Parts: sequence; C-alpha cells; structure tokens
Amino acid sequence: MMMQQKLISKSLFTATLLASITLAGCSKPAEKSEATQPETKAAAPSGDTIKVGILHSLSGTMAISETSLKDTALMAINEINANGGVLGKKLEAVVVDPASDWPLFAERARQLITQDKVAVIFGAWTSVSRKSVLPVVEELNGLMFYPVQYEGQEQSKNIFYTGAAPNQQAIPAVEYLMSEEGGNAERFVLLGTDYVYPRTTNKILRAFLKSKGIAESDIMEEYTPFGHSNYQTIVGNVKKFAAGKKTAVISTINGDSNVPFYRELGNQGIKASDIPVMAFSVGEEELRGIDTKPLVGHLAAWNYFMTAKNPANTQFTDKYKKFAVEYKLPNAAKVVTNDPMEATYVGINMWKQAVEKAGSTEVDKVREAMAGQTFAAPSGYTLKMDETNHHLHKPVMIGEIRGDGQFDIVYKTPTAIKAEPWSPYIPK
Repeated sequence: MMMQQKLISKSLFTATLLASITLAGCSKPAEKSEATQPETKAAAPSGDTIKVGILHSLSGTMAISETSLKDTALMAINEINANGGVLGKKLEAVVVDPASDWPLFAERARQLITQDKVAVIFGAWTSVSRKSVLPVVEELNGLMFYPVQYEGQEQSKNIFYTGAAPNQQAIPAVEYLMSEEGGNAERFVLLGTDYVYPRTTNKILRAFLKSKGIAESDIMEEYTPFGHSNYQTIVGNVKKFAAGKKTAVISTINGDSNVPFYRELGNQGIKASDIPVMAFSVGEEELRGIDTKPLVGHLAAWNYFMTAKNPANTQFTDKYKKFAVEYKLPNAAKVVTNDPMEATYVGINMWKQAVEKAGSTEVDKVREAMAGQTFAAPSGYTLKMDETNHHLHKPVMIGEIRGDGQFDIVYKTPTAIKAEPWSPYIPK
C-alpha cells in the first residue's frame, strides 16, 4: 500500500526504480512511495482529483536532463491547483522513475494508465523512450505530451509533440552554420549518441547538406553509446578532419555524456572560432556542472533560452526559482530553466485549456479540443498546437554559450514556425 507523507525534498531526486511520487492538490506536494512491486489490480479512480502521470528518468544516464522536467511539471501542477484546479478538481501527480531503461518506460506507462488511472502522461526525453511508450498509449488510447526535440518521421493521435521537429531546429541550425553570420562552414561532423534521434536526424541532415552541394568527403559521422565518457580520440579526429576547410560539429550527444565531451573540447583547446559546435541536446541544465569558460562561443539550437527577455519568461524563471527554494531542490539557489522545461510547462497548460474546453478528461474529447490551442509561452511567442499534426508551432533560436553557462541569443525567427513531422529530405 502507498503511504502519504509530507514532501522530503531529497526523495524526489533519489527515487528508487519503482518509486512513485504523488502531488496532491494542496499548497505543498504530498509524496507517495512504493518500496515493492506495483499492485496488480487496477487502482480505483479518485473521485475528487484528476491524476496526471509524470514519466521521467530520475536515475541513470538521462537523470541529468530529465529530473528538472519532473520538477517543472510539479511546479505547473501546483500553480494550476492554487488557481482552482481543472473542472473544479485538483490535479494529483503520479511520478514514476523508468531509470533510463527504455523497456521500462513502456511498463511504467502501462502502470500509469491501467493501474493509476491517469488522464494524461507528461514525459520521456529520448526518442527511444518515446517509441517505447508509443504502442502502449495507442493500444490503451492514452495520451502523452512529449517535451523534447525529435527526429520527426512520426505522427501519433495519442501523442502531442511539444518539442521541435527537424525543420524547427536541426535544419535551421545547419543553415545558420553555412551562412556568413554563422561562419560559412564547408565541412561537417555529425556526432551523436547511438540511438534513433541522432541517426535519423543525421540522415536528414546528410541529405540536406548534399542538396546544398556538400560533398560526401566533407561529412564525418560518428556515434557513441549512452553514458560514453572518453572523447579524447574522437575530439582528436575532429581536429584532423577540420584541417584545411572551415568545419562545424553538429552534436546530437545526449544525457550525461555531454559533460565529458565538452570537457574534452576544452582540454584540447578547441575554440568556437576554430571549430564551432552546434548542439541540439545541450542546454542550461547540462552546462551547469561544467566550466564553460573554454566553451564560450559554441552554439546550441533550441526554441527557448533562459535569457529570453520578455515578461512571460521573467514570471516563468521567477516561479521556478521560488519553487526550487521552497522544496529545497539541489542547488536551489542556482537553478536554471531550459527548452524542454518550457515545453513541459506549455504542454501542461495547453492540456488544462483543452480539458476545460472539452468539459472532460476523456482522451478523444481532449484530443479534439487541443486543435488550435494557443499559449503565451516564456519564449516570448504565442505558440499554437497545429490543428492537423499534433505538433506545436515554435520559434527557432540559436544561442552562443557564455562564460556563466547561459546563452546569448544570436538568431531567432520573427514568428513561430509550423512543424514538418515528415522531412522532405528523406522518404516518408
């Protein structure tokens, strides 16, 4: 049986494999934990709350990135509950830790839908974890909001994609590197973690580069496993490849491998002025534990940066800082916000709006009500859920790493861009 108790902050970050953390509709989260296997019988739905699933790795190689998304979700739920909840009911978050184990994402998603009876799931980071969940939510007609950029080539009626498709991040980033402003790159290193997102994205980018006249000999492609820590040889090979032509690195390295990769760049003295690195999975959270002074000028492409200057972002960052202090999150005084956190926040609020429009949490009704939903996002743009393809219209931003681990925004689109779930550069 689950036991309710007052939140103990550290437990949110030391959740065991099967831990479940519940946020009740009160001023502070309440915690439920389970030390044993989940009950096999279906849990009775709560009559006075709406259960919301939070499916993020709080341990393992992806915890460095995903833990903050769980915290953002809890903050958003707290905020919604403080403003009266949804349909007159408080939201109750059920947090599970798949521990960076991709098959376990499917198991935990099934648990959330069939046992915990959640109305919606917010979660996953990697495409391999999303693809693990995909058949489960389609089989059970569940609903998941996915908050991170991905490789495209997918469109499910049971998933809303609140991160970027390739045309909202990867393609514009490479176009920037090829431009005069971005350094006129002529040679490209496609360096990623070995799973579906980097490989598919790089397949798209390789075709795009060839369409722009880049020769096969001017493209280097290499992958490393999750959790890889020794980048000495790879970075040395990048230096050799870059000899003679202006070269840029496109990094789809994910999770905690970013730390040793960026450290090795610094160790080998690779400056942005020599070989700029454009990252797609490195934001403020990943840079927080790195000495960023040797990395000044390297780039990242996202749809949001913490340094975006607008009233909505001021409110968002202030709220998160207060939440971190109140719940004694690790490094509470130095917490940062990033793109997937913003996407999480937008997704939860859009779902709330859709539920209220539908007058129900029933998946089919919410799905219909999501079409065309808008939200004034911390990015400073009003984002819209496309009426036909389950993807957000999002701005493109490119930032340069600063010495303090934040980003100077050097490029942004004037308006939000409609997503292309299916890339025109590779077969559907």
